[in-house]
Amino acid sequence: MRPFIKRALQKVETLGTEQIHDLLFSTAEEVERLETVMDSLISGVLVCDSDNNLILANKAALRLLSVMSYEQGRETIWSLIPEETIAAFLASALAAGDKVDGKEFNVEVNGIGRLLSISIMPVVQDHQVTGSLILVNDITERRSREAKMRRMESLASLTTLAAGVAHEIKNPLGALSIHVQLIQKAMTAQEMLCVRIHEASGRECEPNRYFRQVDKYLKVVNEEIDRLNAIVVDFLFAVRPMNAQMRRGNINDLVMELVDFIQVELENSNIECVLDLDESLGAVDFDFSLMKQALLNVIQNAEAAMSGVADGIRKLTITTADMDEEVFIIVADTGTGIPEEDLSRIFEPYFTTKENGTGLGLTMLFKIVKEHQGEVIVSSREGKGTVFTIALPKPQVERKMIAYEGSGGVGDSPRNS
Repeated sequence: MRPFIKRALQKVETLGTEQIHDLLFSTAEEVERLETVMDSLISGVLVCDSDNNLILANKAALRLLSVMSYEQGRETIWSLIPEETIAAFLASALAAGDKVDGKEFNVEVNGIGRLLSISIMPVVQDHQVTGSLILVNDITERRSREAKMRRMESLASLTTLAAGVAHEIKNPLGALSIHVQLIQKAMTAQEMLCVRIHEASGRECEPNRYFRQVDKYLKVVNEEIDRLNAIVVDFLFAVRPMNAQMRRGNINDLVMELVDFIQVELENSNIECVLDLDESLGAVDFDFSLMKQALLNVIQNAEAAMSGVADGIRKLTITTADMDEEVFIIVADTGTGIPEEDLSRIFEPYFTTKENGTGLGLTMLFKIVKEHQGEVIVSSREGKGTVFTIALPKPQVERKMIAYEGSGGVGDSPRNS
């Protein structure tokens, strides 16, 4: 309580009507100022009395917890919150008198998934606990920034390994490939020699079967060398600084060319490809080759996810949309989906749920989109499918001041006539 109000209340019996009016007016002003401050906070603040009835809540708290209205001091806090998980948590924690620091909950706020952090602490007055203070913070964006920072740190750590990997793996693979080819040539020469010897002796040519078997084994070795080499190439691409050749163009042209390129593969996998392209799409600056690789990685991931769907619709939908300052590319599939616990890790290098995956495809996607100053967002539901949304910024149009044909004096400004 403000000192001057406290002193005034001690002498209230001696105050005149005008003084009491001034006191009430000052108190009302003080209360209104405090309410304005409370409602200006981005954090939710709730105050409960000793019986856990809600006596004060600011606008942020009501919005974050979806509380429509309340009767001051007449309803328990947990009875006002529609989210059952949070309501049960508050009932348990407040009944036990527990102090809680940053308990996290996934909720929907106005139909949008958000991550809330809730803290509980006692309200102490004159060395007595008179109630509880509950703080609610929306930490969705903070968690998103932390996840992005972790991804960037992972990419940075990979860069320091790139040179060593190139020398320690790629060079020996090249030597192995060359020597396998030399062995194949030597085996071919030996096969011809053995055939001639057996033909001269008049016996059946048995060595053919032996040489065919050895050749089969060498082909397997060659295939595995090629696979390992492809992994190394992907790795080096993921960590090597990009030299994007930006050109202004229409993303629809890229999408149509890419779909035409992969159409046969999709048909062989019984996947229906649907295009929903915005004809009024604005131009953006992008590297055609890099962005084609990024989208191809997304489509191949979708194809792999839908291969696990035994029955049902296998449908790949690619949508483009013009959204004010950005152009969106949305790739949606009807695959098996991504578990919620894996969503925050899918862009990390080497993280994969595929049996033969390298874990670098989505890392490359993330890096390419970032190179274009864009954003990539993923939403998924297990058993329903996954949606990748790539947002690319439109070129900034230079805005010039419109000259005002007026008196030309300093401080003049255009006005509507």
